[in-house]
Amino acid sequence: MDVEELETLPASELHDRAVRYAVRHGDFGFLWELLKVIPAAEAASGHSNESANDLSRVSALLSDAMAAGEGELGEALKPVYVDYLAKHPDA
Repeated sequence: MDVEELETLPASELHDRAVRYAVRHGDFGFLWELLKVIPAAEAASGHSNESANDLSRVSALLSDAMAAGEGELGEALKPVYVDYLAKHPDA
């Protein structure tokens, strides 16, 4: 899929495809990048309290990464998923 097609997909589907591909291919770089941008995405989506908590708890970030395709957080992270999936068209 190209970027324009990916941008039409819901954030939850983009998240699922990107995370599934990264896990299947052992792309820990992407998963780590996702963990690093989740706090900023939470702040951007109006959840700044969660952002501060997540910075202090890696386990919370891992949990967030697995569920970061839903709601406002998913929408805030949509560009991350589109960029990643555009680089991996077989995802």
